[in-house]
Amino acid sequence: MKQLNPSGQPHLHRIVIVGGGAGGLELATRLGQSLGKHGQAQVILIDATLTHIWKPLLHEVAAGTINSYEDELNYFAHASKHHFEFHLGRMCDIDREQKQVILEPLSNGENVVIAPERRVRYDTLVVAVGSTSNDFGTRGARENCIFLDARPQADRFQREFLSLYLQAQARSLSDQNPQFLNIAIIGAGATGVELAAELHHAAHELPRYGLTSIDPRNVNINLIEAAERILPGLPPQTSHTAERELKKMGINVMTSRRVVAITENAIECDGDIQIPANLKVWSAGIKAPDFLKNIAGLETNRINQLVVGPSLQTTLDPDIFAMGDCASYIPEGESRPVPPRAQVANQQSILLAKSMKARLKGQPLPHFKFTDKGSLVSLSQKNSVGNLMGDINVQGIIARLMYVSLYRLHQVAIHGFFKTAVLMTKDLLSRSSGPRLKLH
Repeated sequence: MKQLNPSGQPHLHRIVIVGGGAGGLELATRLGQSLGKHGQAQVILIDATLTHIWKPLLHEVAAGTINSYEDELNYFAHASKHHFEFHLGRMCDIDREQKQVILEPLSNGENVVIAPERRVRYDTLVVAVGSTSNDFGTRGARENCIFLDARPQADRFQREFLSLYLQAQARSLSDQNPQFLNIAIIGAGATGVELAAELHHAAHELPRYGLTSIDPRNVNINLIEAAERILPGLPPQTSHTAERELKKMGINVMTSRRVVAITENAIECDGDIQIPANLKVWSAGIKAPDFLKNIAGLETNRINQLVVGPSLQTTLDPDIFAMGDCASYIPEGESRPVPPRAQVANQQSILLAKSMKARLKGQPLPHFKFTDKGSLVSLSQKNSVGNLMGDINVQGIIARLMYVSLYRLHQVAIHGFFKTAVLMTKDLLSRSSGPRLKLH
């Protein structure tokens, strides 16, 4: 649908998507391949980073079981192949009157400003900026914990994890006493459980490469959860199965244990319990980024999510949509919003691709209906647990294969079947010829 710009020349309807996570990137790719390719709309994706990595992989990046640089996707290269534009920048505000997204000044890695504040005009705006960890104001969390919200944080954890092994290896030359490593993970949702299992696997792999100074039996992994069971958002049977498997690995699972403070060397829990920790990870709870709170006068909830209706339009502006973890949608007749999960973002990206086409034609917009296909949780390389379609429980190698297929489906959505097959072949070859852990 062509409109007139201020100079009187026609311009294409401009769809701006802010956030290149799983949902935002899939949406930009779908719209680029349809509307952008055929000149029916201008599609723009904005993200604060240059590359994309599927967020559910971050626990493997943190443990070093995958190399984040091999699995990342460059936004500029992907955009050029799929008929949309990419702009590097971080949204800080929205000018609804002028219909512009405001991007904060762009800096390089040395904090030198390389571009001033910029404004990007939109006709339709889709906010898909994801979520960040919610530390609930816990004393010492920000100062002493690593959060796994983005790849740089996962890379930092991997470096610190490896550094502790290298330090222990150096000490072992003069100190023959056993070396210990204490890891605390606060929050036993999917990220916490998956990270615990992946770190257990890494601890048993590292001695194969000569890092023998820390016996795997001396790597103490403590998984701390305030709720009565781990994976509180999943069915009880899945939680119990996962806990049983974690305990078989020797992971210390602590439930009904609220963290009250975190120091440099320990976790303090209610009941005056102190848990020693060299490495501390916070994975308990999420919230939308703080800058979204009441942004541009839009309605937000207590965790900064934009409140949307069944068409995923924000309640106070029909030209602004929100999707994924940064959006709150409560279906009619329900008391709770749809959960912040990858499959929700995937289904919303499919719906919004249809919505944008209907919007250009002046047709009614479809309504979002979440279909829960179940949940799968990785317990490292050869095992997973979960439930399908609400009541079918799965575990073991079959569940693991299904878990891996989720990532492949994401790749199909952004690359297509042929390139995904090529990437699968590349992964098989690289993992059979190289080390199983990232050692640098």
